[in-house]
Amino acid sequence: MTDVVIVGAGLGGTSAAMFLARQGVQVLVVEKHAGTSPHPRAAGQFPRTMEFLRIGGVAERILAAAPPNDGFKIKVAESVRGKVLHTIAEDFSELLAAVEKVTPAGWGSASQDQVEPILLDKAREHGADVRFGTELTSFEQDADGVNVQLLDLATGRVEQVRAKYLIAADGNRSQIRERLGIPRTGKGNLGNAIGIVFDADLSGLLPDGETWLYYLQNPKFTGAYVTSNYANRHIFALEYHPEQGESMHDYPPERLAEFIRIGLDSPDLEPEIVWTGPWETAAKVAERWRAGRVFLVGDAGKVTPPTGGMGGNAAVCDGYDIAWKLGAVLRGEAGDGLLDTYEAERKPYAQLVVNESLYNYVQRLAPHMAGDDIPEPVGHPEVVLGYRSRSTAVVIDDDDPAPVENPFEPSARPGFHAPHAWLAPDQSTVDLFGDWQLFTGPDGYEAWQEAAKHAPIDVGVHSLGEHADVYGVGAQGASLVRPDGVVAWRTTDTADGESLNEVLRRVLSC
Repeated sequence: MTDVVIVGAGLGGTSAAMFLARQGVQVLVVEKHAGTSPHPRAAGQFPRTMEFLRIGGVAERILAAAPPNDGFKIKVAESVRGKVLHTIAEDFSELLAAVEKVTPAGWGSASQDQVEPILLDKAREHGADVRFGTELTSFEQDADGVNVQLLDLATGRVEQVRAKYLIAADGNRSQIRERLGIPRTGKGNLGNAIGIVFDADLSGLLPDGETWLYYLQNPKFTGAYVTSNYANRHIFALEYHPEQGESMHDYPPERLAEFIRIGLDSPDLEPEIVWTGPWETAAKVAERWRAGRVFLVGDAGKVTPPTGGMGGNAAVCDGYDIAWKLGAVLRGEAGDGLLDTYEAERKPYAQLVVNESLYNYVQRLAPHMAGDDIPEPVGHPEVVLGYRSRSTAVVIDDDDPAPVENPFEPSARPGFHAPHAWLAPDQSTVDLFGDWQLFTGPDGYEAWQEAAKHAPIDVGVHSLGEHADVYGVGAQGASLVRPDGVVAWRTTDTADGESLNEVLRRVLSC
């Protein structure tokens, strides 16, 4: 018997494993492939993601794997040296400075092949069992758990495992989601692409020390080029058309190399192609993210166009969300209703991510798709740091229906990201995320500290001092912040242990 079986060792599965294992939860991760992704794909960690990676104790390793820089350039062009159709970003310094006022977590630049092993190493340190070359062949759940059948692909050995919960992190083509009969809605298929990783010395093509992303609208093809974190390694994507009878066989290495030469304006280039693989570009969100004791994480729950870098970041955040909630239930601190809040909070967020990415896709790669059926964006910073969680795990005290707010003007209202404020020269409120916290007005600290001693769970108590107005709690009130840094409740009233306990029981579904 184990607590949780996780199927899939992508960003969603590895993050869920790490965040569960650090709480002492028994975790078994199974992945049918021989290892994690060997090639650089989803790259970059947004500040919200970095907050969770700090909680997991791996942020420094992520930063060491790929030091961030503000020299990230994004352009839409016919080719790397050709006509520029649109410049999306050339200078991130202003955005970086603004985000520093919202969170001290910073940004990461690591790619998926760098991040997944780090997450798994930490999960193993905490006792997680990780098995590659192992496929889930069937599962059946009942009121008390899930029976999982596993196949060792090397030996043919079949094993039956009993788990309390099952996490489906098995990607866009999730077999678990399909077997549960969960449909997906959205714009659907947008196109198909061939991903290409190649080696070549491109010295002089682009300035050193900068990261470049080109969306290529060339008369001969549609695609993309991006530099990687490895010397002389590059990533190229090329749209192809299976709906017109094309297949990967129509794109042998020599033909792919010619498209690379065109896109990079390098007619004499001889790229060494080290990997190719097809993928479907689509915009879909699963209608349900929970089915009894089974939960969808990452691309199993949504598939996002790769325009904006949001899909991989959302997967890590999914992993954290389901982990802290499962951990609370497994420790007996919360009721089953807390697990319903996973879908209630993460599904609407996934829809925002898909909408934002879809809009970007049309603007950058498919202007012919523009129309009334393409949702208007709410803004990249708003999606990343301004989302409002709505569920029974939040006590919302206003009737504002907006799904996001301007993160650079945080309101500290329940459901939103708790504001960054320095409690000491080397300690931010954000540094305390990971456990339940009560941030109090300066005159109410001792009384709230006494009240928290009788709470049904451990709650840290900290005075906001001069920052009480940032949290909107006044001199005597308090703000209750969840382990994910979301404000669960706030009050300007004086300390009241009975009210605090009632709120905790409510948001924990006890």
